Amino acid sequence: MDKIPHILVVDDETEIADLVGMYLQSEGFAVTKCHTGQEALAAARETEFDLAILDVMLPDLSGFALCAQLRETYAFPILMLTAKAGDMDKINGLTIGADDYMTKPFNPLELAARVKAQLRRYTRYNAGLDKPEEELEASGLVINRSVHRCWLFEEEIILTPIEFEILWTLCFHKGQVISAEQLFEQVWGEKYLERNNTVMVHIRRLREKLGDTNRPPDDRVIKTVWGVGYRIG
Repeated sequence: MDKIPHILVVDDETEIADLVGMYLQSEGFAVTKCHTGQEALAAARETEFDLAILDVMLPDLSGFALCAQLRETYAFPILMLTAKAGDMDKINGLTIGADDYMTKPFNPLELAARVKAQLRRYTRYNAGLDKPEEELEASGLVINRSVHRCWLFEEEIILTPIEFEILWTLCFHKGQVISAEQLFEQVWGEKYLERNNTVMVHIRRLREKLGDTNRPPDDRVIKTVWGVGYRIG
């Protein structure tokens, strides 16, 4: 029997946590609800979660801080919930490791659909179902889909599922320029909308992890071809 996905829901508003939990359970997911960041960290240490849904406004620490702490140890997808719709809040969440973002009030059915999409993507990463190749090499990078691990000059780089897929896509198309639109539609599986800076934010975080921010543009692992897109190799 397949394992039932276990979702961590963190929201200090009991009504919202209960609503989210009810919809997810009706979709067949197991749900653990927490109302503080510290409670969520303790739950993560005791339970193997497949995805987390984090409210930004928590009584003890922000959802952003909680996301950053979870990312130090766990690679499961993280979806942020916030009452703020500003671009900077979205960028902050994506920069510290979130995979998706929804603003309140939200449609519970859309939330459930996004959870399913993230879980499908995460399962593909770990199962290696997207491409027949198991390992790719480019510009000092070795990226292995079967174990979901990546090394740069033999030093392991810890990646989120989205970061892994972006890097895999660029390595798979080594030497080719891939536009932000192509990356978004391939990695997120959704239509690219104008002024969508999601890819740019994830590329920026990848460059920090790869040490590109300390290298001249021509020596970076991920190179920008201005007005066109990104390439590796």
